[in-house]
Amino acid sequence: MTARSAFSSWARLPYCWGLMQAKLASEHLAADTTLAFIGSTAIAFISFGAIINSRLIRYWGTRNAALLACSLLGGSQILSSWATKNVTALFITNGAVLGMGVSICFMACSSLPGQYFKRRRGLANGCVMAGGGLGGFVLSFIMNGLLSRLSIAWTFRILGFITLAVTLPAAMLLKERIRRPVATIDWTLFADPKFLLLFFGSGIATFPLLVPPFFIPLYAASINLSISTGSILLAIFNLSSAFGRMGFGQLGDKIGPVSSLSIALITSTLSMLAIWPVSNSLAPFVLFVIINGIGNGGFFSTIPSVVGHLYGPSRLPTALAMVVTAWGAGYMMGAPIAGYILKTYGGTEAGRAAFRPAMVYVAWERFLCARIENFDDKKSVRIRLAKSAINSYPR
Repeated sequence: MTARSAFSSWARLPYCWGLMQAKLASEHLAADTTLAFIGSTAIAFISFGAIINSRLIRYWGTRNAALLACSLLGGSQILSSWATKNVTALFITNGAVLGMGVSICFMACSSLPGQYFKRRRGLANGCVMAGGGLGGFVLSFIMNGLLSRLSIAWTFRILGFITLAVTLPAAMLLKERIRRPVATIDWTLFADPKFLLLFFGSGIATFPLLVPPFFIPLYAASINLSISTGSILLAIFNLSSAFGRMGFGQLGDKIGPVSSLSIALITSTLSMLAIWPVSNSLAPFVLFVIINGIGNGGFFSTIPSVVGHLYGPSRLPTALAMVVTAWGAGYMMGAPIAGYILKTYGGTEAGRAAFRPAMVYVAWERFLCARIENFDDKKSVRIRLAKSAINSYPR
């Protein structure tokens, strides 16, 4: 369990991209929209590579696949150090290469707890996934410290070597309990209404989830907070995410994983709808960061438990890979759409007011309210999406 948590902690690298994005934006490398696309590309590869990497883990085994993931995670950062002046190269190194490493890491760590735990599966998944939140918390401080003292290139290099030093030993300790031959894609799942609702519902949910971690440093600057304060807020977001992963995981063991997932989604949505738009100073913004981080983390820790609850450990790798694939559009387009809206309304130079339409986008147009009811063999999931209220929201 400790090895899985340590391994997953460094898969949080893309979620700290907001600090790099703010630094690169200050050096006028590219527009916020383009830079946000680099970070979202890395995270989108979690989805794009899910089925392929599930097959890779099946043939190579978890440990060997994890060692490859370590090489991609660390190597991507080292390669990015020579691409700090080239946006296209950053898309490849810190987008595609890093993303494939994170995808392998996510699939390996998500499927293992279900092999060892049944009664406490939610808490086990939460603890493993909490490693990502704690990793992001530590990485935020490391990255901010390096950026304040060194160039972006050397920050990438040092992050790469630290990543290799931490993840390689952890990967060596990963061990599967049972290796079963499983199908890469199970087309019969699409005949199950529960799977369809989970597939499309979770895919829609990913659109707004990545906007806050990417835009926290930029929004902090828009309300006249320092760069260091922005990095601390991002660290708080990641730490809150860790608590959310453990808390909602344990809650899933008590009330059911689907009900826990529903509460996590509602928590995230309400924070973006009710708190972020009025965050004109440090205090309300900190409150938003904490609550949104908790809800955000709960989403990622409960999904593996929901899939395991529905289809059991034998079908978990296949079903989870297919569900994660549905997240690709939200991962890829969620933050860039918000960045485009921000640019349209004047960019970061226009201050806090320019962020309001992006807030409307994440809180209303894409995901106003998800209602997912707990279910077993006699119940079903219901997801209801409200209509867009962007035109009625006060500008």
